[in-house]
Amino acid sequence: MSEGLVHGAVYSVLIITVVLTATAMALWFERKFAARLQTRLGPTMVGPSGLLQPVADLLKLLQKEDIVPEKADSVIFNMVPPLAALTALGAAAVVPFSPTVVASDLDVGVLYVLAIGAVTVLPVFGAGWSSNNKLALLGGMRAVAQSISYEVPLLLSAMVPVILSGSLRFGAIVQAQADHHWFVIWPFFIGIPAFAIFLLAMLAEANRIPFDIPEAESELVAGVTTEYTGMKFALFYMAEYIHTIVASAVGAALFLGGWDGPFWPGLHWMVLKTLLLFVTVYWIRWSLLRFRSDQLMGLCWKYLVPASVLLVGASAVWVVFP
Repeated sequence: MSEGLVHGAVYSVLIITVVLTATAMALWFERKFAARLQTRLGPTMVGPSGLLQPVADLLKLLQKEDIVPEKADSVIFNMVPPLAALTALGAAAVVPFSPTVVASDLDVGVLYVLAIGAVTVLPVFGAGWSSNNKLALLGGMRAVAQSISYEVPLLLSAMVPVILSGSLRFGAIVQAQADHHWFVIWPFFIGIPAFAIFLLAMLAEANRIPFDIPEAESELVAGVTTEYTGMKFALFYMAEYIHTIVASAVGAALFLGGWDGPFWPGLHWMVLKTLLLFVTVYWIRWSLLRFRSDQLMGLCWKYLVPASVLLVGASAVWVVFP
């Protein structure tokens, strides 16, 4: 076996283990964070400060009965939960957490991440369609409409650091920021709005408030997961958190300099920036109200898409005429 394959396999196992562990801790953190915002305590009973609550939840879900609706498409119904988790994990393969900690630093890493992000909506729609439940189907259709809409500004905003660095490789993008300035800082009139659009589109991709239309509990019960129980439900739940963590890491690499930082550049800076974006996502999640469908689509097509097109043009002009 070649040295490259061994390197990729080792770091793949390492990154998957870290991401899954971080996902379990993210479940605990969100519940404690939301509780503090609402003057509550959150989990307190299982382990010190409720730290073992995610383990207790997992054990509970493992004991749940596996139910498949009588008229559901059982093949697709059973296949899409693990597919949702795998596609969310797949994007982490090309994200460099340091100059050496990366499973595969592809030359087209940004394109790969955007492609994987677009694929994540397929298991969601498959769950809604195969459940034979009208509420789940509505949630799946909303997810597709939202994904098609917000993929456009997400892609265009991600192209800003690609144009400024001249590369689709994450390592080269981070190195370009280390050599000059973080793209969120300079050029600030391009980087700041591009980062803001990326963050908004990321919220929509992860189905987080104010963009959680596919899972609107007050309208669609539990959305596409209405008919799912036990570990199948847990896999969908886990996929959302993994997607948020990986998207935060992608945003940190594209706009915040990745592993670059003062004093000692390295893995700790990438972890810190990823956690900062992750906390920001959940701060927004527990602070704002849900948009209506028409408001969500109007924001995308009337404002974010034209603004992102202008930013891509401005980036090209900046590169040609610095």
